[in-house]
Formats: sequence, structure tokens, C-alpha cells
Amino acid sequence: MSCPPKSDDLVFFVNGRKVIERNADPEVTLLNFLRKNLRLTGTKYACGRGGCGACTVMVSKHDPVSAKIRHFSITACLVPICSLYGAAVTTVEGIGSINTRLHPVQERIARSHGTQCGFCTPGMVMSMYTLLRNHLQPSEEQLMEALGGNLCRCTGYRPILASGRTFCVESTDCQKKRTGKCCLDLGGNDSSSLSRESDICTDLFVEEEFQPLDPTQELIFPPELLRMAKNPEKQTLTFHGERVTWISPGTLKDLLELKAKHPEAPLILGNTSLGPAMKSQGRVHPILLSPARISELSMVFKTSDGLTIGAGCSLAQVKDILAEQVSELPEEKTQTYRALLKHLKSLAGQQIRNMASLGGHVISRHCYSDLNPILVVGNATLNVISEEGTRQIPLNDHFLAGLASADLKPEEILESVYIPHSQKWEFVSAFRQAQCQQNALADVSAGMRVILEEATDTIKELSLSYGGVGESTIGAHKSCQQLIGRPWNEPMLEEACRLLLEEVSLPGWAPGGRVEFKRTLVVSFFFKFYLEVLQELKKLDSHHYPEISDRFLSALEDFPVTGPRGVQRYQSVDSHQSLQDPVGRPIMHLSGLKHATGEAIFCDDIPMVDRELFMVLVTSTKAHAKIISIDLSEALELPGVVDVITAEDIPGTNGAEDDKLLAVDEVLCVGQIICAVVAETDVQAKRAIEKIKITYKDLEPIIFTINDAIKHNSFLCPEKKLEQGNIEEAFEKVDQIVEEVHVGGQEHFYMETQRVIVIPKAEDKELDIYVSTQDPAHVQKTVSSTLNIPINRITCHVKRVGGGFGGKVGRPAVFGAIAAVGAIKTGRPIRLVLDREDDMLITGGRHPLFGKYKVGFMNNGRIKALDIECFINGGCTLDDSEQVTEFLILKLENAYKIRNLRFRGRACMTNLPSNTAFRGFGFPQGTLITESCITAVAAKCGLLPEEIREKNMYKTIDKTIYKQAFSPETLIRCWNECLDKSSFHSRRIQVEEFNKKNYWKKKGIAIIPMKFSVGFAATSYHQAAALVHIYTDGSVLVTHGGNELGQGIHTKMLQVASRELKLPMSYMHICETSTATVPNTIATAASIGSDVNGKAVQNACQILLKRLEPIIKKNPGGTWEDWIEAAFEQRISLSATGYFRGYKADMDWEKGEGDPFPYYVYGAACSEVEIDCLTGAHKKIRTDIIMDACCSLNPAIDIGQVEGSFIQGMGLYTTEELKYSPEGVLYSRGPDEYKIPTITDVPEEFNGLGESGMFLGSSVFFAITDAVAAACKERDIVEDFIVKSPATPEQVRMACADRFTEMIPRDDPQTFKPWSIPIA
Repeated sequence: MSCPPKSDDLVFFVNGRKVIERNADPEVTLLNFLRKNLRLTGTKYACGRGGCGACTVMVSKHDPVSAKIRHFSITACLVPICSLYGAAVTTVEGIGSINTRLHPVQERIARSHGTQCGFCTPGMVMSMYTLLRNHLQPSEEQLMEALGGNLCRCTGYRPILASGRTFCVESTDCQKKRTGKCCLDLGGNDSSSLSRESDICTDLFVEEEFQPLDPTQELIFPPELLRMAKNPEKQTLTFHGERVTWISPGTLKDLLELKAKHPEAPLILGNTSLGPAMKSQGRVHPILLSPARISELSMVFKTSDGLTIGAGCSLAQVKDILAEQVSELPEEKTQTYRALLKHLKSLAGQQIRNMASLGGHVISRHCYSDLNPILVVGNATLNVISEEGTRQIPLNDHFLAGLASADLKPEEILESVYIPHSQKWEFVSAFRQAQCQQNALADVSAGMRVILEEATDTIKELSLSYGGVGESTIGAHKSCQQLIGRPWNEPMLEEACRLLLEEVSLPGWAPGGRVEFKRTLVVSFFFKFYLEVLQELKKLDSHHYPEISDRFLSALEDFPVTGPRGVQRYQSVDSHQSLQDPVGRPIMHLSGLKHATGEAIFCDDIPMVDRELFMVLVTSTKAHAKIISIDLSEALELPGVVDVITAEDIPGTNGAEDDKLLAVDEVLCVGQIICAVVAETDVQAKRAIEKIKITYKDLEPIIFTINDAIKHNSFLCPEKKLEQGNIEEAFEKVDQIVEEVHVGGQEHFYMETQRVIVIPKAEDKELDIYVSTQDPAHVQKTVSSTLNIPINRITCHVKRVGGGFGGKVGRPAVFGAIAAVGAIKTGRPIRLVLDREDDMLITGGRHPLFGKYKVGFMNNGRIKALDIECFINGGCTLDDSEQVTEFLILKLENAYKIRNLRFRGRACMTNLPSNTAFRGFGFPQGTLITESCITAVAAKCGLLPEEIREKNMYKTIDKTIYKQAFSPETLIRCWNECLDKSSFHSRRIQVEEFNKKNYWKKKGIAIIPMKFSVGFAATSYHQAAALVHIYTDGSVLVTHGGNELGQGIHTKMLQVASRELKLPMSYMHICETSTATVPNTIATAASIGSDVNGKAVQNACQILLKRLEPIIKKNPGGTWEDWIEAAFEQRISLSATGYFRGYKADMDWEKGEGDPFPYYVYGAACSEVEIDCLTGAHKKIRTDIIMDACCSLNPAIDIGQVEGSFIQGMGLYTTEELKYSPEGVLYSRGPDEYKIPTITDVPEEFNGLGESGMFLGSSVFFAITDAVAAACKERDIVEDFIVKSPATPEQVRMACADRFTEMIPRDDPQTFKPWSIPIA
């Protein structure tokens, strides 16, 4: 292979140190370069698309236009290193270290308990750090904006924001600094409160102890780069890679010459559009032109009639430029600028806005563009330039549709965009609706502009443009033309909606789906625009124009972006407890500071070992097919490819008979693993999988949905059933409702994807496995059976896991076993790291559920009989589906005592990837049926849902449906406490008052109780062991069978050991979880890890202390070190194994009775929301959570678990939606398509006490249901009790039926193939 031509030197700085890269490859991203070349692993890989913020770093550049240094956050996964010439990069390692000095941002996020698994923390730190480099005392709005592009799956965001708030300008609305009492710390004084107020603490950290922020201590911009920037080299820089050449000209003239020479070469600035496309579509451009050094493309010109913005300006710069214009010019001139600003605040995250350029956004012509519809109606003009000269192109539909007559010529580039001022009697508005408020692609976006004849309401000019409803931005020219001359009134509105629906047509099969919702938004947005213009006319002349009804005014208001505030209460420790005893105190996570500095080592942060190979998996593209042939020849010929691992290479067992590790002869779903490529680098392995040719023959049947599985009698296991009372007899005497509930699945979206490193040792077939798992013993056993070697030769190591939530219980064993086969076959270490897309495709998630219920009740709301039948979509193999079905059935009754019950459950076998364990394990899906049933009964009886809940709740010591006795006393206390602390009854009245006064906005409030059973339904799964060593210097090493997933189990274990040994935690250390130190462990799952492992640690410490007793008695005044030295001299063992035999748990399904759970935890949550009936959007106003945590080992960690699980549950029920194609391909395979909650989704007021379950997130779902019911009642719509979760904007908007939903065209589903199919 010929060597590429010599490249120029790439010069940039990282953390103050000069980097000269002499062979820069344009395809290498900054993230890869940092992690692999510079070994700076604090910057994490989590999605690879710039959508999660885990790889955030700060870039500093000298701005030639302003002559100032710009600091901006970027996502390193999208930035090609070649774009960094002359830039300074700062990573999390560069701002502070636990070994030198911590930066205040790092210290505060850790001490504020803003880290759990810690995988997202370096990105959070760098977003905040960059904010502080630009604004020493930021506003809260700036803080929210800075963190809007960073995702976290663990914390629920509140503590992260709390740490950032300590830097903000002091808020004027909180009295705590002045009076010592927070204005939010309200609530009643009911004597039934869980504890006296004097026993309750609200402080989790002491702000006064934080080190101050000193801006003089920050890294300076390297003087060498400053000199380079002030005397820029004008010569063209060229960087040759293996497949791509990057050319960076120094002058505009050179750029134009290059564009003429290479007309097909794209210009690349932020790489936010080109990068993801190249990754997902495998597109390679042989030449890339970088105009980053051309200052002419960043110029801004202000004239009397408009604004010209350079195409090279970033969207963040555009936002600042527009904000300045809005502040300087009269309002009538800035209508278009205000509309653009509105969308720039929610477009993507801050990092993407910092990278993406205005020119790139326009030229990309994305159909979902937020800005192009506004630029079109604002009559923007594109200034294009080539060697031939300059010319202007109107930015209109023809250009955006890519018509050759209206487009740039191949040799032209976009120099700038001219946006004219608006004028008096001109009104411009922008609208968008997405799955969530921030950092989400719009379902529909719109720009709307009208000019009225002066001092009249007659339409002189009208322009309407939509994104998201076609292949490009679409204008409604015909409709607008027909409306010219019409007065701006109600008849015009009716006619406009009719015309728009005819012109802006969307076929039923349109990509992206949600067709009827999008059609509705087209006219709903126009109605909002109609009202906005009326309102503005009223301001201009209050006498001449009609009033808008007060009840309609709320339609004009967008939901504000606000940061969560609230009070976290927890029970303080006994006043007599020793100050040295850490149990019950809010101790910082042991790894918190290391998370914040990037020094916490995760699996893929382990340095490469000698001769290490990379593995990439090859998966099925068919849902159910016979494998005819696999051709590996082309792949094996590629450079760097060492081997391809197939089922034939497995020396032992290839999984189970119906659940193969590697497919043999047949595939059962898209995403099933067929083989694996091992190569010298990950890039070579990924290129090789594209060359593997697999031929298939389709098999029948192909089943995706639960309904299809029921029709084909396709089930994974026998039906599970529980029954009590006489259900049939009870139904004869009562009113009845029969309804359906559909609950969608959920992706775990742990921030750290599945990854494993397998290192074969030189002798005895030994293997060291470093793996991100909740169950290392299961990985060990699976590898043992796969390789046919004894378990004792395999050691699994787990230092920490970047989130699990059940998704790393079973799945890591599959990846560990396949990697181990590769390691044995090649004799070399193997590293397997899944891309986010592959992780989401392969691993499955929460089981989607379809449930049917029949409920019998009296008109006073007393439920006499309930019959529920559930079906879950298990996917193609059994996995955990049988246990999920059992748990679902066991937990269906939730908090209610109903005398006559029948619960039945089946797990359906479909041709989808197998679904698996997920936090809550069936409870969050199943109990939604029960609570939906309660809501339906309330509606039928004309009563409030909370009245029905209270009436049917367990009241006295009783037995469950499976005959396990329990006392509901704590459940009732939690319920009453939640009613009291949330001021529920007074707020219910306020909600009703609001709803009477507002037609287009509705509020809802709901309170939900919870009885959650803890643990596994088997005694053997509750055992635990620990090993505690005391060394001769007095230091203590603790190991136990639990795994650190972010839930703070290691921190809690040291708290237990500290109490038992009466020794400060500083004497103690936990290294890792290893199968060599504590064997035969149980998965860290089922909310019981700290409980059982804590008992094992306690047992080991008590054994050691008992051995030391004679020595302590003999020398009571001695130090710990004296006692340990004496014990060693007297040959007393300083090592002990602790053991806990576990709780008894059993269930006899034949009899339908047992004691399957060790104990229950109880709680309640109240949530209030506001919905926009025109768009389906909602705002979470307030949530109060009360949870009985018994005796919390660490309230800071437990409150973090409360909030994190609540927000994850809220995501399940509101925004997280899995979309499958009719061929069974998962569409939603990254943060762009799959929306977990962001920082702006957290309730505005968030109050909590104790440890919560995920199901309490359903209080938001039922509050939305309550608001929708209010809208339906006002519109005289018969309420539909078919419940569908998640309550996405689509579901909410279409449920709030009105004249706009009535007027849209509806398609016959039989006449087209839908874009996606519902699998629940």
C-alpha cells in the first residue's frame, strides 16, 4: 500500500502542553486522540454523536474579529483533530487533580453529591468550568443553558444543579441566606408526620466549606498560540490520512481556488452534521475543505435595513449577535431576530451550538431545521462567492429543496446570510414541538410572518414555512396567496387551516411517523400565530381590535425553562451517636472527587496491554431467517484483521439451546450476534464487519407485536396466575369497566456502554476479565462453560460500573464469553466496547406490556373485584422474562386491599432482541394498570382519584394476595405525610380554579402510593459474603460481593465497617469486587445489595473485633495500631470472612402462596403538571416524594437514588419511546432519537424524603392524565380509558381533541405501510 503524501504539522495545545502531530489523520476525532494518544481518559465515550455531553471539553481560540480569546465547550467525539490547528484544549484532567489541587467546580459537584456512577461527571464539570471561564458569576439561566447538552442517567440532575448554583449570582427570591429558613421549606404540622421536625435535617453539604473560585489560577491561553494567531500563516495546511485529505487554506482566495479544483469536496466547520452522517451512513469524503482560518466568513455587518452574519459564525455566536441587535433596535425591527433567538435557545445543546455554524445549518437543509423556516419567512438572502465573483440567492423553499436553479453551484461557497429588519405592522413568530423541551429534534417547526396594511387588520403579505413535514422545509405559498386581502379574523383562521391541511400534506407512511400529530401541529401553530398577532394588534390600538378571551391568553405563553428547587429532608442521627460513627450521615461518595477529576478508572480507561486486539460484533439484519452462508474472505484480507470468531470456534457450550451466544443456522431477531471480528485497531475491525457477506432465507412467522404473539400462541413460559375470593360472583353485583393499558419499553441508557477486556495468562488457561457488570460471578460461570475450563481459572474484576439499572446483570456474560473465545483462539488480549447504536440494538431493555383489566365497583368507589391479564413482550429468548412475569403478578395489587382478585401474566415470544432485567423488574409496568383502573373508577363514580385510592388502601395488618402478612401502618403514614407536605388538598382546589380560567392550558395533580417488595423471590439469592483484612500498619481492606454501580455501595460498606470496628473511614479502603476474593456472589440488584452485603461486612468486622477483645482489655489505653501490632505478635488472624445466609423467601406457584419477599418499602409521590392542549407539551411544576427508608446508611446517597430513580421512571412514562420499523429494526438507537430526561425536565420544585422506587415517576403520568381529563371534560369529550404510556406530546395533543384535531385528514391504516409499529 502506498504511503500518503507528507502532511503539515498539526500544532495545538492540550492542558497547557504543546502537541505537534506530524501525521494527523482527518478521520481521528479529538476524543480518540485524547484517550488513545495522550492517555487522557477522563473524557468519556458514551454516544459518539455529540448528543450526551460525556465527552465535553473546553476549546479556546483567538477570535480574529473581536481580537479576544473565546472559550467554548464542545463534544470531543465530533471534533476532528485537524480542526484544532492553533487551538488550546482543556480537559477535566487539566483543571485539577486529587493529587495536586482540585478546581472548585470539581470539589463542589462531588461534595454536593452530584456524582453517582460518575461516568457523566467529567462532561458536567467541563460544561460548568467553561461557563465560569466566560461568566465568573453566571445567572441560573446561563447555568441551565450550559448543562442542557449533558445527560445523566443516575442523579436526577438536582444535586448537579445545586453544585453549579453555588457559583451563581445570588438569587433574590430565596430568603434562606437572610433568615436561615428556606421559603420552600413549608408543609403542614400534622401529628402523623414520620418524625418530629426537630429530628429532620435539610442540609446535605455545607456551602461555607467550599474553596473560593479564584480566576487568577486558571490556565492561560498559550502565548505561542497567541503569537500564531496575531501573525497567522497564510499558507494552506494539508493533512493526509489513509482515506481522507484535510485541506485548510489560509486565505479566502485560496479557499475559492480549492473549491473550484475540488467542487465535490464539502466544507467542514463544526462537523455536527457531516460527522454523524459519516458515522451512521459510512460515507467517506476523500477531500474535506476547512474554512476555519478564513476570517471573512465570520464577519458581521450591520446596516440600516438589516444584518449580515458570516456563514462561519457558530450558532452560539449568532445567538449573541441577535441578542445584541434585539437590545439595541426598536421592537418593530427585530421581529425575525426574536423568532430566531427563541429557537436558538432550545436548538440542540450548548456544545453543539458552539460547534455548528450558521452556514452549515443552512446548507445541510435538514427537514427538521429550526432556523430555516424562520429565515425563509424572514426573506433572508444567501451571499455566495466563487472565483467568478459574488451573487445572491434567496433563502427560500426552492433552495432548501435543492433545486439546481436555486442552489449554489459546485464551485461556490456560502459567505454570509443577510437577514432584513422587520417593520411596523409586520409580525414574525416561531414555533416548534419536540419530544422534550430542550436538546431534541423538532417533530414540527414553523416560521410565520404577516404584514398587515397599515393601521388595519387586512393581510398585505403572508408567509408560512414548516420543518418536519416533508423531505425539506416546506412553504405554504398557495394558501398564503389566497389569504391576501382577507381581514385577520375568525373566518380567515378557519379558511387558513383548511388551505394549510390541503397544501402541507403528509402521507401516512411518512418517515418519522406521528403523522396525525404533525398534521394537527400545522394548524395548531397557525392558531397560536393568529392569537399572537391579535394580541400585538391590541397593544397597537386597544380600541380598534377585539379582545382575546382571558381563557385563551395562556395559549400564547411558552413554558419557561426553570431549574429545580426544593428541600431534601432526612432523619438526623441520634444526638447520642458518636461523631466518629458515620452511619446515617450524608457522607460523600468514596469516588466522588475522582469522578469529578476524571481519575476514576472505568473498564475502557484501563491502558492497552501488550498485543491487545479489538473486537467488533457482527449482527443479524433479518428478524427471522435461516443463515444460508457467511463469507468472511474479504474481511480477512483487510489490513490489521487477525481473525473472525464464529460459533465453530467455541470449545465449550454455545449458550443455551434456545439462546445461543453466536447464532448457528438461524437468526431470531435483528441484532442477534452472528460472529465477531478481531483486529489490531477498532477502526480496522469496524471496516472489516462491512465486508462480511451473510446470505439469509426468510422464515415464517415473523412476530413483533404482543397481539401477533397472542394470535400465534407464541409464549416463552407457562402462564403465571394468582387468585383470591370469588371473582365471577363478585362481578355479578357491581358496575364494571373493561379497558386496556399499553406500556412501552425502555432502554437502560446507562452512560457507559457494555464493555469487557479479557487477558489470557501464559499458563494453566487462566484468564483475567475486566468487565462492566452487576454480576461478575455470572460472567465467570458463562466464560467457564463456553471455554470448557474450570471456574477457578477465571477471575472477574469490577472496579466500578458506569450505570447498570438491570441491563448489566445478564448481558455482560454474553460479551465476556465471546471476547474470551477470541482471546483463547488468538492467544492475545481482547477489548470489546460496544458503540451506543449496537448496545441499544443488541441488549434489549424493559419489557413492553399490554394489559387488560375488568374492574367491578360500587358507586361510592369501593372496588369489589379486579381481574387483570398482562402480556409482556419478552423478545426472542427467555432471559429474565419468566421472573419478570412472576414479579409483575406478585406486585400488581400495589397498596390496595381488594377482596376478589385474579391476576394472570404471560411472556410473549417475538422476533425482537430479548428484553431483560430493568430497575423495578415488571413493577413499573404492571402497577400502571392498577393505578389506571383506579383513575377509571374515579371518573365513572364522579369522584377524585385520590379518594378512590384512599378508600381501597390496606388499612390494618393483613395478608397479600399471595398470603404474605404485612402491616400497612408505614404505607398509610407515607400517604398522609405526602398529602400534608405537598399541601395536596389546597393545591387540588387551585388546579381546578386554574382550569376554569384557562382553555388551552390545563393543570393536573396526582398522588400515588407505593408498596414495593424488596429482594429476590428465592432464599439463595439473599446470601452475601465479605472479606476484611487488617494490615500491620492498622489499615483495613474491605472486599464484599456487591458491585459499585453508582449507588454508593462501597461507601456504605465502609460506613458499616467504620461503625463496627469503631475506626475512622480514613483507615479503610475498598479496591474492587473480584471473584478471586469473594466467590459465588449474587447479582447486585433487587434493591438489596447494601442490605445483605452490609450484614456480611458487619459479620466479618465483628469476628475481627471479637479476636481483638483480649488485647484491647489488656491495654485499653492503647491505640488501634498498638492493638494490631500486639495481635500480630500473638499470632491472631487479622483476616476474616463475613457471611450472611440471607433472608428466607419462597413462592409456591401451584398453591399461589408464599413469602416471596424479605420485606417491603413504602412511599408516596405527588406531582403537579401543566399541559399545553395545542401542542401536547407539558411542564412539571412540583413533585413531593415521601419514602420510608427505615434507617438510611447514607441519606445523601439515598436521596440521590430517590431522585434518580424518580426521574428515570418519569422518563419511562413521558418521553422515552422505542420505535421499531415494520421489519423489526430499532430506529431509536442514540440520544438523538431516544430522549431520556434532561436537566430541563426536572420538576420546578422537587421535594423528597427517603428512598424511592421508580414507579413513583408515574405520579407525573397521572398528573398529565388528570390535566387531559380536565380538557376532555370541558370539551364534552367522552373520556377514553385506553391508557398508553409514555404520555408523549403526541399522545397528549391527540387526547385533547378539539376543532383542530377534528379537521385533519385521517388515513386508513390498511392503505399504507407505517413507518413504525407499536410492539406493546
